[in-house]
Amino acid sequence: RLVQMGFQAVAAPVLKIRPLPATIDLAGVGALAFTSANAVFAFAGDARDLPVFAVGDGTARAARAAGFAEVVSAKGDVAALARAIADRAGELKGAVLHPAAAAPAGDLAGDLVRAGIPARSVAVYETVDANFPSLLLDLIAECDGVLIHSPKAARRVAELLPMIRAPRLRAWCLSSAVAAPLAGFDIGPIIVAPLPTEDALLSLVAETGP
Repeated sequence: RLVQMGFQAVAAPVLKIRPLPATIDLAGVGALAFTSANAVFAFAGDARDLPVFAVGDGTARAARAAGFAEVVSAKGDVAALARAIADRAGELKGAVLHPAAAAPAGDLAGDLVRAGIPARSVAVYETVDANFPSLLLDLIAECDGVLIHSPKAARRVAELLPMIRAPRLRAWCLSSAVAAPLAGFDIGPIIVAPLPTEDALLSLVAETGP
């Protein structure tokens, strides 16, 4: 998408996804909730006939590609997803199952339960550190910016920054929580998307990029 916008783009993952063996108990489940496309990819259950609530459009696209027919995008963050589910609580025919990361960024199931909606989570993947790609080490000091989508990825980038000198490097961050680990480093501006969606992040790059 960056290339389509006219930028030179380098993909250099600092995290990797590892699926976890999980027993998917669908007894009493009336809907699924996904807070990332990674969870969609790692979900091994059937249940393609269940309605799906997705945190954003990217996750919704992944769910549709995986064969889910009824998909609603909350177009936001975990709080927006909880609200979207609550708005349709009367249509649910059972509990909400949240296939999630082993260490999720939020507590969707807890938020739903506190709102009176039966819900539970099951860990289907974990995010672990990847070795810094040599391409990233070679190029980051020359890059105009880096896009960061999660606090954990930001912490990994923060580990890299003392190894280089990049005073003009801009950091485009999905949220304030993503930006927080980068505070205090000698880099260029840290720019936070107005909404925690990739579309908002890329719009920000288009507005403030080189």
